[in-house]
This record gives sequence, C-alpha cells and structure tokens, in this order.
Amino acid sequence: MASVAAKPGVWNVANLLTMIRLALVPGFVLLLVHGDGHDPAWRSFAWAAFGVAMITDLFDGELARRYGLVTDFGKIADPIADKAIMGAALIGLSGLGDLPWWVTAVILTRELGITLLRFWVIRYGVIPASRGGKLKTLTQGVAVGMYILVLTGPLASIRAWIMAVAVILTVGTGLDYIQQAIVLRRAGLAGEGAEAAGQAREGGQPDGAEQGRDAERVGAAQRDERGQGEAEDAAQDVPEAGSRAAAAAERRRGA
Repeated sequence: MASVAAKPGVWNVANLLTMIRLALVPGFVLLLVHGDGHDPAWRSFAWAAFGVAMITDLFDGELARRYGLVTDFGKIADPIADKAIMGAALIGLSGLGDLPWWVTAVILTRELGITLLRFWVIRYGVIPASRGGKLKTLTQGVAVGMYILVLTGPLASIRAWIMAVAVILTVGTGLDYIQQAIVLRRAGLAGEGAEAAGQAREGGQPDGAEQGRDAERVGAAQRDERGQGEAEDAAQDVPEAGSRAAAAAERRRGA
C-alpha cells in the first residue's frame, strides 16, 4: 500500500516567517511616523523593520514549496502580509509628504485588482507569478526602502528613478495578468462547454446534427407512405375503368 504523506501543520517555519512579517507591520508604522516622521534615526529603525519583512517574504514561500510546507493558512496569510507591509509603507510615506499619492494609488490599485482577478478565475486555474512580477516586487521593495531612509543629494534622485521603474513594471505586469486571466477564463468556459456536450451525447440526448438527420428520415418515410397510397389508389382505378368499358360495349350490342 502506498504511503500517504502527512499534511503539514500550521506551525511550521514558513508560516512562522509569515506571522513575523504580519507582526512587523504595526511596529514598522510606529517607527515610521514617530515624532514628526522625519527623524533620521527612527526612519533607520523603520527601514530595518521593513527590510526584515522583505527578507521573510523571500524565504517563506521558497521554504514552503521546497519542503512541502504549503498550507491553507499560508496561501491566505502570505499575500495578506505582503500587501500589508507594502501598503503601510506607501500610505505612510505619502502621508508624510515624501511620496506622491498618485504613486501609492497606482501601486495599491494594481495589487488589489490582481488579487480580485485571481479570485475571479480561481475555478479555472491559477495565474502563475511571472519573472516580470518578481522583478516588480524586488524593484518596489528597493525603491520603497530608499524612500523610508532620509536621503539627500544623488541618492534621492536615484530612488526617484527606481520608483519610476517600479511604477512602469507595476502597470505592465498588471496588464499582462489581466490578459492571462481573460485567456484562462475563456479556456475554462470552452472546456466546460465541451464537457457538457460530451455528457449530453453520452446520456442519449441527440445534438443538432442528429436531430436534423432524424427529421429527414421521418420526412422520407412519410413521402414513401403517400406514394404507396397513391399507387394503390391507381391500381384500384384500373379494373373499375375496365368494367365500365365492358358494360358500355354490351349496351351497344343490345341496341
């Protein structure tokens, strides 16, 4: 008998890293907005908390897949933790006036929209993470991390360019995910239609072509019946005509 692998429990190293990332969110926010929100020392502490959260994001998913530690809790908690730490950082930086609100709106709209899109097509399959998506996540992490630090001079200009690249990747990968979702949904609907047609044929329900052939066969049988009836009527008329002709001849001879 084949051995069945034990289902991993919730308390494993991958889920613990996810829980740590969730727990870091409120601490990160407090460090970011401490005082007037622009103290270099406290912003450095906030950057350290954000960095730890990003590192756990890199390792928890990889550990779960490599060592078979994927759980239902992890599937739900991991994306929530990712969006929580990134959303907190973006909103906090925009609230402090360090990052334009439109950048925050674009990134958060994309992240929330893709999450809803995944739920929209989840019954037909899973949209895999692309290389562009992973590059987008890395670029966002680097750019937001640089905005958390109090930087001036060339570094401040460099972080603006990195953030611009992150926004472009965010929009581009978002459009790619939308296209993949539409293709996946259409393929799923087509598969359901083909399956339903197959089940109908197996259940003895004729399709449109078979119904048309049946109608032709019925019509031909009806035409044959009508033709046969007309032939029989004609056959009956022949002796009757002969009898009438013989009677007429007898009358002429008698006359």
